[in-house]
Amino acid sequence: MGLLKTLLNPEHDEHPERAEIARAANLLQIGEFQLLQLAYRDWFGTDIPTDESDEIFGTYMLHNQVPIWARHYARHIHGLDAAGMLNDADTIYHRYDPEFRNVVPDGAKRFCGAAAVIVFCLGGGIWLSHLTTAQTSQILPPYFSDETIKNINQGPIPTP
Repeated sequence: MGLLKTLLNPEHDEHPERAEIARAANLLQIGEFQLLQLAYRDWFGTDIPTDESDEIFGTYMLHNQVPIWARHYARHIHGLDAAGMLNDADTIYHRYDPEFRNVVPDGAKRFCGAAAVIVFCLGGGIWLSHLTTAQTSQILPPYFSDETIKNINQGPIPTP
């Protein structure tokens, strides 16, 4: 049942200290391990040594032991959010996220190109549909052409 609650509400956690970390990670839109990395760097001034990272994250995930420096960092993030000063797009919080970008290179050029392609496709479709339809005298079905209407008005077609 705990897994279902966590899937429905990612901030839900049985352990209150881990829930505090999860809420801070959700505010920054990063994973909990990245939050632990940021907290370690903030507290100790250096990155987590590779030989310690598995142990720290393992005790955090399996034994619910949240380091004091991680709780301190999470409370700092919550404080910034409460004060309205948290910018989750700041590159400081995404230093361990190599795919993160807050600016798309040549964004205006890409947007104009995509808009031109969409306008060309839609406009071309409308133009082609206009070319392929016959002149009709009605808006709604059945579609009779003007020639068919003239023939109907002239009377029945004589049978030979």
